[in-house]
Amino acid sequence: MPTIRNLLDFEKPLHELEEQIQELKRFTAAQGIDRSQEIAALESQLRAVTERIYAQLTPWDKVQLARHPARPYTLDFIRMVFDDFMELHGDRLGADDRAIVGGPALLNGEPVMVVGHQKGRDIKERSLRNFGSARPEGYRKAIRLMKLAEKLGRPVISFVDTPAADCSVGAEERGISEAIARAMLEMSALAVPIVVAITGEGGSGGAIGLAVGDRVLMLEHAIYSVIPPEGCAAILWRDPAKAPQAASALKLTARDVRRLGVVDRVIAEPRGGAHRDPAHAGQLLKQAIVESMDDLRSVPIPDLLEQRYAKFRSMGRYLEMTA
Repeated sequence: MPTIRNLLDFEKPLHELEEQIQELKRFTAAQGIDRSQEIAALESQLRAVTERIYAQLTPWDKVQLARHPARPYTLDFIRMVFDDFMELHGDRLGADDRAIVGGPALLNGEPVMVVGHQKGRDIKERSLRNFGSARPEGYRKAIRLMKLAEKLGRPVISFVDTPAADCSVGAEERGISEAIARAMLEMSALAVPIVVAITGEGGSGGAIGLAVGDRVLMLEHAIYSVIPPEGCAAILWRDPAKAPQAASALKLTARDVRRLGVVDRVIAEPRGGAHRDPAHAGQLLKQAIVESMDDLRSVPIPDLLEQRYAKFRSMGRYLEMTA
């Protein structure tokens, strides 16, 4: 797991307090002088400042948190949530897209199939993973694994963390739109329970291509939107610098999309965000996934498919008031 780096502007007061606490602890260890009261006072101040800052986050702040370079990615969560994960490769049609990972695993001893977007940490891995933007081969690989899960009777757990699907000329030539549509079609009719977890960026069709599920969970500081804020600002105002304004208009925060009925549950993150305590974030996510699986396990498959269809068919409904 990476160390915290690239501090966001609103994180700097927290970092300063943490540095003071660490300095006092180092001084105590070196000099043998008891500074426990000062340390306790600073830790109390740190908790208060953290709660105040995170209670006032703007939608653009949430976007920055969702993209934080130290935030846990799909493979990090897989290591924390599952046992015996074995990654499978290739779409059996021509290529392997490393922006999507997947394979069988055990969830508290129960066999499941895991799929999800994967970003990269350094320049080399970001290039390998295409910054988490999947190509057609990635969605076709995910379809292959989900159909295998259906054949074996294994539930599917899907992790969503992508700015958007790959939009290069090559991806268009090889059918990125068809691949996403096919993934949505197959997931809508998959005869096993599906739990989706939006852990970072849920961007555009790249996200929904892996997000058709019976339970859609979302981490507190993740985002879910039809378009990235920069793209929205470029289209509406011809000015990507207006991304913060677009973020507010898009209603992309977990609270917003839960209120709109797009996700079923928002999972609280550790104080300061998942990147500050990845292990705790993994525990909270695992608990939510297990609880969702417990709810779905007893539902007959025909009822499950009917409920899944009704769930997504009802999204976007609204009442028009007349005078």
